Amino acid sequence: MKKVALITGASSGIGKELAFIHAEQKSDLIVVARRKEELELLKTELESKYGVQVIIIVKDLTNSGAPLEIYNEVKQLGIEVEYLINNAGFGGLGKFHERDWIKDEAMINLNVMALTSLTRLFLPDFVKRNSGRILNVSSTASLIPGPLQAVYFATKAYVTSFSNAVAEELHDTNVTVTALLPGATETEFGRISGMDKTSMFDSTSSARRVAEEGYNSMMKGELNKISGLTFAQKMMMSFVPFTPTKMLLKQVRKMQEVA
Repeated sequence: MKKVALITGASSGIGKELAFIHAEQKSDLIVVARRKEELELLKTELESKYGVQVIIIVKDLTNSGAPLEIYNEVKQLGIEVEYLINNAGFGGLGKFHERDWIKDEAMINLNVMALTSLTRLFLPDFVKRNSGRILNVSSTASLIPGPLQAVYFATKAYVTSFSNAVAEELHDTNVTVTALLPGATETEFGRISGMDKTSMFDSTSSARRVAEEGYNSMMKGELNKISGLTFAQKMMMSFVPFTPTKMLLKQVRKMQEVA
């Protein structure tokens, strides 16, 4: 296999589009998700359309042992991963004290622990051979606190901070870490999280556009890439550093209230 990308959450949305973009470069893939049927359909389409090799790994990354199982499986197959794309993640709407803790715990396990574990497992190999790129899918939510999505916003703040810190630690290598920060995007995320019923999802970007911008930024070794924002959203984000925290919290809460 050549120029292998391992992509988590590859069965739909941004992850699926990233898989197509990588396959279009005639490069091979390892695709990871919980849903076997969707991965098999993806494998068939990519291999037949682009002549690449695609390996499926069915794992639930909310389980703590899954990252190590993935890494061991890749090593047993003798595959060298060149691109690690940590895309899997989910959110959930509601007041923190009223939400199901089991769901929020799973969110932390997926958005934070799985991403961190996979990075820790594959990064020493990248550094040893002095090549490799990592793309961690964060969110513009990482830049602000998120009342009514307190845990989700906090996990994404971790992803951006962690990615940036590790990127600087690797400044004297040819290994890069890029954080992709999408705004509201046309994926299953909006429906599953309940955000599709809020004003925050009134205007969304296509998953393909976000994936392209993230992939290209990864290939360039850029630090952060904000993607999928409208002009009005960009203007709003530009005022965030100058907005009093209490006012900002109130604005975000209102944007996330279900109409």
